[in-house]
Amino acid sequence: MSTDRSAEPAAAEETEATAVRPAAVEDPAGQAPADGDAPYPAEPDATGAAAPAGTAPGPEPQAAAHGEAGDVEVPDGEVPDGEARDGEARDEEALDEEAPDGEAADGETGAGAAGAAGPAGGEAAVAPGLSEAQAELAAQKIERERIARRKAEREGPVEAGAKLSGKAADLLAAVRAVESGTKPPSAYFDEAPAAPRKAAPAPAPPPRRTTQAPAAAPAADTVDGVRAVLARGGAPEALAAPAAAALGDGAADRLAENPWLLLAVPAVRPTQADGFARALLGPEAGPGDERRTAALVGWLLVQAGLKGHTALEAPVLRSALAQYGVPDPDAALEAAIAEGSVLVFHEPLGPPVAQDAQDAEQPVRVLVGLEGAAMAEESLADGLARIASTFDAPADWDKAAAGPGAELIRAVAGHGLVTHTGGEASRAEPLALLAAARGLGLRTCLAAHVPPAEGVTVAGLLAGAEGPGRDADGQFALDLLVVLDAPQLDVETAAALVESVPDGARLVLSGDPSVLGSAGAGRVFADLLAARTCPQVVSRVPDPGPLGELVSGVGIGELNQVDAPGKEVVIVPVRDAGEAVHRAVQLVAESVPRAFGIPADSVQVITPGHGGSAGTRALNAALKERLNPGPGRFGGFDPGDRVVHVPSPGRALPARVVSADAQGLHLERAGAPVVVPKELVEAQVRHGWAVTAHQAVGARWPAVVVVLPGDAAQALSRDWVYTAFGRAERHLSVVHGVDQALPHAVAEVLPKPRTTRLTGLLTALTAADGQPE
Repeated sequence: MSTDRSAEPAAAEETEATAVRPAAVEDPAGQAPADGDAPYPAEPDATGAAAPAGTAPGPEPQAAAHGEAGDVEVPDGEVPDGEARDGEARDEEALDEEAPDGEAADGETGAGAAGAAGPAGGEAAVAPGLSEAQAELAAQKIERERIARRKAEREGPVEAGAKLSGKAADLLAAVRAVESGTKPPSAYFDEAPAAPRKAAPAPAPPPRRTTQAPAAAPAADTVDGVRAVLARGGAPEALAAPAAAALGDGAADRLAENPWLLLAVPAVRPTQADGFARALLGPEAGPGDERRTAALVGWLLVQAGLKGHTALEAPVLRSALAQYGVPDPDAALEAAIAEGSVLVFHEPLGPPVAQDAQDAEQPVRVLVGLEGAAMAEESLADGLARIASTFDAPADWDKAAAGPGAELIRAVAGHGLVTHTGGEASRAEPLALLAAARGLGLRTCLAAHVPPAEGVTVAGLLAGAEGPGRDADGQFALDLLVVLDAPQLDVETAAALVESVPDGARLVLSGDPSVLGSAGAGRVFADLLAARTCPQVVSRVPDPGPLGELVSGVGIGELNQVDAPGKEVVIVPVRDAGEAVHRAVQLVAESVPRAFGIPADSVQVITPGHGGSAGTRALNAALKERLNPGPGRFGGFDPGDRVVHVPSPGRALPARVVSADAQGLHLERAGAPVVVPKELVEAQVRHGWAVTAHQAVGARWPAVVVVLPGDAAQALSRDWVYTAFGRAERHLSVVHGVDQALPHAVAEVLPKPRTTRLTGLLTALTAADGQPE
């Protein structure tokens, strides 16, 4: 490992060896990375727990209940991880990475991102116009709603602050900021409880179908009626179309009767809805109003979904309600359960209590969730159990089980459902399995989060645009489906995928459990591994060379010194964000191409967030100026610009700008032409010389430059570092300005936990199958 202390262009060529070792840090580092728009925010606890040290405290109960609608406070912490969600899912992080693009956590990621729905997403659960997160299928409906809202708003735009003042101007500014991608939605949510990582849908779940009909824009008279109600409450009329789309038939009457339904519009937070309610209802709008408490319960669960949770523990939800000034959280939660707006689940804890034990009760934890996530998780559990149980044709594949992948081939020969874990080098094993299966005459398909060399994308397979097609029953016409990048599956996508696998077919889920999670809600791969209800094949193939050694160490919490005689790993110390941007541009444009013969187009820059002085926006602006300067005549883009296209939250696909015309922006993506309609360019296309880790997950480049300016310290975690460093194939440069925060994050900052039900559901199904009739 080398440390570059030179300011000369040939930085990567003349370096001085140095050790980078983990060191104790008295101050705990921040949360998981929020590839969001705020400058490297710490990911807040999506469950409503106290904010981490260094973040602003949550609002007082009375402030939450009676704050002005225009009070927009940007919290110090946000996600996603996821994201969101790189969801921008997700995320990113969900939930503008964060919600990651991919992120989640602009899925944009997932990271999550705010662009995702992440994040974000969360890329990652999606606010309109966000490009991150974290959640392919679940986000399709949100994307269509966002498009409809944007079109409706253009019919009568109102500039924030031009004709409005006070809470109306601030509320409009908040919504516009989120839709344009300038701010992630979590930046406008109250600090306590925090906005989850990646992008998640509104409370009503989108139907899981192979394809979905476009959502119709609300009728003009419906929008006019909502606009009149908003005007009475002093809210900006630009919210009329989004509110009408979210509330559906009778939107105006419903909003007049219950002003807190305005929370269904992404980017509107409780204090703003409270101000709107007071303007409409007067003194009647109190903190304990049943309409308010019911809306808050749903809103909190949606925010939890943006952070990757599919449910919340009842005590956590009650605590969050109390922080928002609800005088009787228990009664509020009971009322929501009684009305059926949320569902309650009792999940057993520990081993089953013996039936003959007297006065012994099975300990349980009480979970509360929305119907959409509950249906997806239960459908997924049933589908996985079906695949495992309907497989009844074990085969003798011993002749094929030789060389790489022999253990995986033997496991798949006798089982319908198999998991496979390992690093980048282990991908050779699923490929060997596919070759063996094809040699035996089986119909096979390889699917991945990003386009693989010899397969299809998960999104393309589900949409019917790629892959083997479907049979008369609507299921995939195949005998073996291998899914790479399985950690990127959220519950909605995984449920749709599993439902489409026919009885008797084999399903292999393969991935690296150490990378960033999905832009959307759930932790499908990790839950399936934890349930241990199917064979698990662990690859023993190590990732080669100094890069493999470095990344493997990060995976177990060690930032080791590695011997890199070919300068495969170079550390470039910097003092501030400005120097970080300068050195990153220098490395991409000069040092790496000259030292390693890798063209600048094959060097990818990765940084924790979109905002900030060294986020993707600042880096992309500097890289464009150096590598492809131009006036940005096509909505900020010029021919030859390197971009990422985010067709849905959680998916960030690299592309290049070709031209633009009345149809939209013409891109070249993986050798194929793509046209992005002009009304979608702002939300779906970003410059791509620099991306978040959530946007980058699943892809690899010959050389990677990871930029870690000082203000990124709170955004680092072990899974973020593992994912970012692992994107490099031949060379990794780390522009390092976070001092001991990097080894501390690798050693101590684990991924944020997600509350899910899948492990318990799978375990219960397996136990039930094992009991005698």
